Amino acid sequence: MTLHHFTLPIWVADAGGFENPNIAAWMGDYARTVAEALGDKIGVACTVNEPNIVALMGYLMGDFPPGASNWDRFSKVNTAMRACHLAMGDALRGVDGDFPIGLCLSMQEYEAIDGAHDLVASLLAEMEDEYLRCVGDDDFIGVQCYTKIQLGPSGLVAPDGETTEMGYLYWPQCVEYTVRRAARETGLPVIVTENGIGTNDDAQRIRYLTEALRGVRNAQDSGVDVRGYFQWSLLDNFEWTLGYGPKFGIVEVDRKTFARTPKPSARWYAEAARDFPDSVK
Repeated sequence: MTLHHFTLPIWVADAGGFENPNIAAWMGDYARTVAEALGDKIGVACTVNEPNIVALMGYLMGDFPPGASNWDRFSKVNTAMRACHLAMGDALRGVDGDFPIGLCLSMQEYEAIDGAHDLVASLLAEMEDEYLRCVGDDDFIGVQCYTKIQLGPSGLVAPDGETTEMGYLYWPQCVEYTVRRAARETGLPVIVTENGIGTNDDAQRIRYLTEALRGVRNAQDSGVDVRGYFQWSLLDNFEWTLGYGPKFGIVEVDRKTFARTPKPSARWYAEAARDFPDSVK
């Protein structure tokens, strides 16, 4: 159960959203209300999905509401998101129910190019490090990863190599890298709560997922406590500002008839999951 996934009620957005000083208390009340209603029906609870992406895309990149591009606002919203997570976790622990609680964080592998080490360090601190420091009382850390981010002194560097529909560098190695980093920094069990590839080439998808699952196995074999892996996504989905363009699903969706057709990767993934870890030797 994911309590917050990018959207807010209109009245909260009108009140300033994550820049309102009451946001952590509101989110805590909301989490308590949901948990009291659902109780023992909750299997696993994620407080906030990719809070760092909410901050990045809404307050630094300007692609999500409210469309801002300001480092100070970006940093303050990250601080608010961590406060929301803590308030929501406390609320969830205060109700009846026995379920693990955690945060689902967007993590990537970062590479500094041509002297961009300070930029990478500052971005990594905001995007990952401070979050990984605040989850010590949680039951797990959720890792959501897709690629490697390359940064030069002026910002993002265009990928040099195979890419995906999203414009991402094809980099399934990010799974093992981020899983190991999350476990090392938090000491918590890890669930890969999102990983996949936006592509129209299903053979590329199968190749990517094979290498990604091999990374999970490598981490487990070396003693990292990885509890699960969720492929993103079952269906070709609405990818926020990119609409229905990128195809992340292992099941195709016809947007006129709503017919759902499993891709070859769906059968492959079912068999790989059934036979894991032997399927990715």
